[in-house]
Amino acid sequence: MRFFSCFLSSLGVTFALAATNLNARANTAPYELKNGPLDTPWTQKVGTNPWPEYPRPLLERKDWKNLNGVWQYQNTNADGINQPPFGVDLPQSVLVPFCLESALSGVMESNRLYSWYRTHFDVPREWPAGNRVLLNFGAVDYEATVFVNGKKVTTHTGGYWSFTVDITDQLSKDGPNELLVFVDDPTDKDMVQIPIGKQTLSPSHIFYTPCSGIWQTVWIESAPSTYISNLQITADMHGKVEVKVEASDESKLPIEVTLHEPRIGKPTERRDDKSEPIAKGTGSTLTFNVDSPKLWSPDSPNLYDMEIKYGNDTIKSYIGFRTISRGVVEGVERPLLNGEFVFQFGTLDQGFWPDGIYTAPSVEAMTYDLETLKKIGYNMVRKHIKVEPALFYRACDELGLLVIQDMPSLRTQVIDPNTRPDCPGWTPVADPKTTQEFGRQLELMIQQLRSYPSIVTWVIYNEEWGQPRVNPPAEFEMVDRIRKHDTTRLINSVSGWHDHGAGDFHDNHHYANPQCGTPFYSRVATPYDPKRIAIQGEFAGIGHNASFENSWKVERSLREVDQTYELNASIEIWNYRAHILLSELLGQVERFACSAAVWTQTTDVEGEVNGMLTYDRRVLRPDLKVWNEDIRNLYRAAARRGGRKVEG
Repeated sequence: MRFFSCFLSSLGVTFALAATNLNARANTAPYELKNGPLDTPWTQKVGTNPWPEYPRPLLERKDWKNLNGVWQYQNTNADGINQPPFGVDLPQSVLVPFCLESALSGVMESNRLYSWYRTHFDVPREWPAGNRVLLNFGAVDYEATVFVNGKKVTTHTGGYWSFTVDITDQLSKDGPNELLVFVDDPTDKDMVQIPIGKQTLSPSHIFYTPCSGIWQTVWIESAPSTYISNLQITADMHGKVEVKVEASDESKLPIEVTLHEPRIGKPTERRDDKSEPIAKGTGSTLTFNVDSPKLWSPDSPNLYDMEIKYGNDTIKSYIGFRTISRGVVEGVERPLLNGEFVFQFGTLDQGFWPDGIYTAPSVEAMTYDLETLKKIGYNMVRKHIKVEPALFYRACDELGLLVIQDMPSLRTQVIDPNTRPDCPGWTPVADPKTTQEFGRQLELMIQQLRSYPSIVTWVIYNEEWGQPRVNPPAEFEMVDRIRKHDTTRLINSVSGWHDHGAGDFHDNHHYANPQCGTPFYSRVATPYDPKRIAIQGEFAGIGHNASFENSWKVERSLREVDQTYELNASIEIWNYRAHILLSELLGQVERFACSAAVWTQTTDVEGEVNGMLTYDRRVLRPDLKVWNEDIRNLYRAAARRGGRKVEG
């Protein structure tokens, strides 16, 4: 998607709902939900106990406490880190875990570059004596420095990654514990280059309102002195399972794995049946085989619940048996799922919300988007230059949605107006330290997400954003980085253009018509490379101007609607155009080498009006009967190209 110049439109702020501020003191204003430019059907349901679910489904402990809710907040400056407000009430309230720019946060202010958060918590008395207490953050954008009872316990850099710190030795023995978090989030100020995806301090059309601060769940939990700090699980189509345990210290303790009967969808009850351990060992890695497993796929997303004991630590997890690979089928390079060519068709999924910005108002709301995609007929979603909370990937696992996962991109610097005639002002990354940090965070993404069966492909660069112009091209080294951590998935090194042949895919972006594995291509693309898999990484993007009621009510966004690639006069015409584009894609699946395609996009976002759903999720544009049939035709054509018999 092309770059447009950006300026921030001011947001009018009014008060919509008063809530009880459980953390407030006399000097702290109570929490109030702001009246933002647009809400969703879930906005008013959030209350002051948001996201109560256990947030880490692949490494779940029994004894835990959610710290989400109303905290104290104060905007500050760069020097604020040197003046921690220990024991001092902060002036505002904020609802964690929602971005400071969001209505749900109760702050809804821009340019939150430096911030203080403050709360108090108690450790449950019933937790086992002698255990450690771990403090966990799902994600804080961008750099977080954490203090417990006046002592600094950690600093973490990277706005998309979870982190944990043992705070046992800092805890108070008599009374509540004070938790302070200092957040530094420059976003794209002064042309700084950090992984930010579509965020910008000056929103304009395809770049959106940023997210600053704590935007995923915060919780504490109890764990024994030696505990599982990280877990990596693979399970392939042949029944081979590998469980790798990273422990909190160098101990080599007994490990046991218990596997439960397979399920499709959410578990109906807690996984506590009396199944016997299926494998035992000592150390960090346990490998075993399961006979004739029920395989995971979009049509049958079978999942096996799992219990893992490491010494005195017991956690619950799950696995899906599936194998991702590539191979030549009928003379064409194809992506394979469990040894068969399955056409991957999904949407570009931005993951923005009008009320929570980066954070959906609830798990129910977040899952609604994914359920809608399945209802339309999609079997895949491209998570576009953003990383979601862990419960998003669990939902994809349970629903049977393949995930193409992007690395959040750097913003390309805007320096020289003569750099590119078609995109004025773009300058490639020049600082090697920027690329080095990007690579470090890329590895964090792989390490944190690699055990979710739904994720099938990693994407490194999107349309040259943050892609250095060096020789040899940087994406070759980045591909090698990923391979060191994960050999079980495919890699799309460059989605869009500036492709030098690295990775498993040749990716074409073209609006509105597809050019997927075809002998024709546009001037910004490269000729299809038959040595790799052909994917239409982005196409369509056709728009329909929503009613004012369903629109992001910011003046600039409303003005920029006509920058959408194509506008249609009505939903009926929009569906007619969609049918034409899907028919073109079908022809490319039947005639050429097209193996996957990504339609732009899941929902409208601010000034973009090209979603399956409007930004408030209240209007569904597709005619389901027509879309269901068009998408089935894609899958049938791909099956025939893959040598499988197709009925109908």
